[in-house]
Amino acid sequence: MFQDTPITTVAHVIQLSVAPVFLITGIGAMLTVLTNRLGRIVDRARVVENSSPNTAPTGMTPEEELRRLSLRAKLISTAISLCTFTALLVSAIIATLFLGAFFSFGVSLIVALFFVAAMLAFIAALLLFLREVFIAIEGLKFGRVTQ
Repeated sequence: MFQDTPITTVAHVIQLSVAPVFLITGIGAMLTVLTNRLGRIVDRARVVENSSPNTAPTGMTPEEELRRLSLRAKLISTAISLCTFTALLVSAIIATLFLGAFFSFGVSLIVALFFVAAMLAFIAALLLFLREVFIAIEGLKFGRVTQ
């Protein structure tokens, strides 16, 4: 049998790290979506704050709309935090794989725990994102709104 050389070990760890790197790319795309939504929420809140009380096109009072926008912003902000935590955990997986290879200790349990934690955080972020979308859709009014 062939004995592993340091370069073979590094090559194998790089192979193992490819999937987590792609996962980080997907998380980055999700962070982009979330930050864009947060920016739109903030922009809308500024418009509502500067409008007169009688010009609310959504059929809500400005206070009601600002409360809804505040809830949406909190949900998205928490989702952003969870996605960032997910990316940190996935990065820790990659670092752990390399440390385990260089210092020759078993990392399978640590990697598994980090991965499960990362997936739970990402699931929570997606659920918060979905809730924010539902709240945004509830507030939609198309056409002329009569009071």
